[in-house]
Amino acid sequence: MAYLSIPSVDRLTASLKELLARAKEIKPDGGIESALTAPSFHGDVEIIIKQAEGGVTVNPQDHYAALETACRNIFYELLASTSIQDPSFGQIWDLLDIVSVLSDIPLCEPGLVFWLVEELLDSQTIDGCRIVFDYLDSRRERLTAKNFKQKQLIILRACNELLRRLSRAEDTVFCGRVFIFMFQSFPLGDRSSVNLRGEYHVENITAFEREPLKDEDESGSVMDVDQETDPVEKEKTPVVDPPTATDTNQETETSQPAEITAKSVKFDAADETSKETQPKPESEPEPDPETLYPIFWSLQDVFSQPIRLFESQFFSSFKSGLDLTLRKFKAVQQQQQSRCTSKTPFEAHRPLKRKRADTDQSEQPQDLASSFNPRYLTSRDLFSLELSDLAFRRHILVQALILIDFLLSLTPKAKKKLESTSNKSVLYAYTLPDEEIAWATTTRTEIATYLQQGQEGKFYYRMVDTVLSRDKNWAHWKAEGCPLIGQPPISAPSFLESQRGAVKASASRRIRPSPIGSLDLAFLSNTGEEGQAMGLEKLKEKGRYELPRVEDFKGPIMEDEFDLEMAREEKEKEEVGVRKASKMWRALRIASKSKLNLFDKIEDGGNLAVLWNPLTPEKPVEAEVKDDDKGDENEMAKKTELDGESSAEKETQEAEKENQTVQVNGVKEEDVSMMEPEPSGSVGAVEVT
Repeated sequence: MAYLSIPSVDRLTASLKELLARAKEIKPDGGIESALTAPSFHGDVEIIIKQAEGGVTVNPQDHYAALETACRNIFYELLASTSIQDPSFGQIWDLLDIVSVLSDIPLCEPGLVFWLVEELLDSQTIDGCRIVFDYLDSRRERLTAKNFKQKQLIILRACNELLRRLSRAEDTVFCGRVFIFMFQSFPLGDRSSVNLRGEYHVENITAFEREPLKDEDESGSVMDVDQETDPVEKEKTPVVDPPTATDTNQETETSQPAEITAKSVKFDAADETSKETQPKPESEPEPDPETLYPIFWSLQDVFSQPIRLFESQFFSSFKSGLDLTLRKFKAVQQQQQSRCTSKTPFEAHRPLKRKRADTDQSEQPQDLASSFNPRYLTSRDLFSLELSDLAFRRHILVQALILIDFLLSLTPKAKKKLESTSNKSVLYAYTLPDEEIAWATTTRTEIATYLQQGQEGKFYYRMVDTVLSRDKNWAHWKAEGCPLIGQPPISAPSFLESQRGAVKASASRRIRPSPIGSLDLAFLSNTGEEGQAMGLEKLKEKGRYELPRVEDFKGPIMEDEFDLEMAREEKEKEEVGVRKASKMWRALRIASKSKLNLFDKIEDGGNLAVLWNPLTPEKPVEAEVKDDDKGDENEMAKKTELDGESSAEKETQEAEKENQTVQVNGVKEEDVSMMEPEPSGSVGAVEVT
């Protein structure tokens, strides 16, 4: 291909080819794994490019345009001459690395490398695009490190164009790689993937058979005709009634053979009519697949456009359809469980054989987790098979959970939290009534209970619940107008200051001679005068480690009682009462070991004088002497002593009375003694005894 010769472009083309030659020497294998950077060329990239300018000052825009043209010329030439499977295609990877180095300097447009990648993706098949994405995955951090604002639109356009080419059914893994690349490249709070207006994907229409085919109706009528029997044969045919509760009771009581009690055969028509007239227990019948088919697939219209539920007619039909679907799912689940647990007698006696599914049980959860339905198959013939698929039922119920969470976000309590948000396009004036709130809450609980059943059900529901909880946070963030999530970088002075503070906090410090808050222990080494115990010797006194006596508490308790009587304020009385109670409790505790017999004489919280002033025991009565003579002598001696004492007491009393009378009359005692004669025999009477 011939290009218009431009001197500046030719010089830059020659310089780029020189860099490609050096890149081949550095990386001869030409693979994707090892990337070329500026140090790989020893800093000669900028020198070689500037030498191509010849020392002439050029406008940056003209230089960018010339270098872009030179890069495209080499790119198209290599792309037309080599296949992506050939080892020589490594020159294109080297060219993209060189362009990335030039965009970082910067000597070219920042988005030039992604322009070339976009054209490379357009020129390759799906298999070739996978190889291109191998290159992008290995260079992602380097390509998005600098000047990302100039590159993000090109990345978004190239990835979305590739996703339109891919099939969601056949290229599921590759679609995931493309999404992961975009998620890792764009910042977390970027608005490029945010549906700010709250628009719904109404183009996703699920087509299904609205009415059953005529052939099916005809075949059904034919089957009905075939099932009819001759009336004569019908009369001869016995009527078989299903077993009832009474039949089962009789079976247990009489223990009849199983063949007889399993069913009862009757020929009486009156009994049959009586059975029909009996009221049957009310139970919700299992929905028929043919009846459920149009109701089930009509739910997809509501899932793709939830605002239809703001109308009462759509909401009522959605409620009934979802209830029928959930009831059918539960019935299918019960049938599958009963089929697994119940076995026929033939299956019970059949020898066990290893099945292929049992040989590798570790792959079963992986097969269930990897099941992916890009688009539902809505054929009427496949509906019963789809209902028996656990992954299919889970997908439908997850859709229902998403919609119910949307409805619960329209409650008055939930809308009150979004009153201060700025993005009014995702807020709705419709408020969910209380009746519908109760239905949505109950239905969500039933769906959550159902999803936790089956193989790895709890793990599956926990994963779904975690995703939906995080989605609520994203919806709230979008309603707030998508504020910035990332924080601005810390300035260099702030970083250095925090670094110095961290170093200072973690540095080892000298131990203080006396820690803060500690007591001075110098008193332990002090010595007292005149042999007084001081310092450490004082700590060795017996009073510090021996229990005190009960009598030692007498003085402190009496002082507390005196303080309690003299106290005037309630606070002071309370403090003194606490001190007294403490001392009394300690005294009682010590006395319990030696004077427990005195506790009955102590009043409740009263006087403790009994403990330190115990009552003296009474003297024992002297034993009677058995000897009669000694007893008589002792009694006579006691009587004489008592008579002498009594007479002496009488004489002293009379003398005192006489003295009193003498003193009253003014006569001296000496005169009285001279006037009255001395009584005779009084003293002798005492001494005779």
